[in-house]
Amino acid sequence: MLPPDLRQQLQSSQERLLHLLESFSSARVLVVGDLTLDEFLTGQVERLSREAPVLILRHEFTRQVPGGGANAIYNLAKLGAQVQAVGLVGVDPQGEALCSIFQGAGIDTRGIFKDGDRPTVTKTRISGHARQSVTQQIVRVDRKSDDLPAPALQEALAAFIRQQVGTADAVVCSDYGDGVFTPPVIAAALEHERTIVDTQRDLARYRGAFLFTPNLPEAEAAVGYPIRTEAEVLRAGEDLLELTAAKYMLITRGDAGMSLFSREAAPYHLPAFNRTDVFDVTGAGDTVVAALTLALVAGASLWEAAVLGNLAASIVVRQFGTATTSTAEMAAALHHLLED
Repeated sequence: MLPPDLRQQLQSSQERLLHLLESFSSARVLVVGDLTLDEFLTGQVERLSREAPVLILRHEFTRQVPGGGANAIYNLAKLGAQVQAVGLVGVDPQGEALCSIFQGAGIDTRGIFKDGDRPTVTKTRISGHARQSVTQQIVRVDRKSDDLPAPALQEALAAFIRQQVGTADAVVCSDYGDGVFTPPVIAAALEHERTIVDTQRDLARYRGAFLFTPNLPEAEAAVGYPIRTEAEVLRAGEDLLELTAAKYMLITRGDAGMSLFSREAAPYHLPAFNRTDVFDVTGAGDTVVAALTLALVAGASLWEAAVLGNLAASIVVRQFGTATTSTAEMAAALHHLLED
């Protein structure tokens, strides 16, 4: 149940929020990301192997979807934005598959460079099931390199970002720690006045960005102390604004909602819109960033943008694996939220 004051505020803002959703398609967003391909291999268990005490699966299907920073890019495209993707893939079938998925979604892939020394980051989940039973994950195989891209490739990425940054309404940095975000790339991304940062570590590298969106563990790692009480949340918000010199800070707190901090106004807290039908939170942060960014580009206040980010996340956590939503689903979810 929504608190009565929030329900009233949402009801009075419903027309405005729907108008913002309709404006998503006019946004031009440059997204720099650590690109990942998520693979799901599924099969039926036939028997135990005679070679080792392991299951033998008869392959049924393979599904490939964008993951990591690629999920942020895909979410923005599925919400209707005009998206320019920037990042690295390897010279391998996984990189080709990821670029093909992007192109099929209308995403501009000219900023995706090939790195012959490093593989496309790929996370392959192998799942199996017996007849008439639930499918369960058995193992995950990761392909990645811990080496940084060559200096020439770092400079090429930075140069491309600087060439394109003037035509974008916003820049999103989706940093999963896989090597794309070196100092030249970060400096180029920060040249835009509206750079939104979603990073798993070391927020201070992006000092001066417009908005940060850490989740609770990322916020705790940045400030160096646990965040459990409301007083600690308020303290952390202030400390994070000081650490990053950001204009805005949004801490996503799972089923506790999200907390917004600004240098211009008092903090504001939004409860989670969906706390019961939660099946998988994988990639929900990318969905929040996508909806939040497009709302800000459309002229939303930070509160309106956070509401739409919260609404988008409430939809994708109902689905297993990395997922996306659409403006039509968001409009319907807003209607149902106010009906309940």
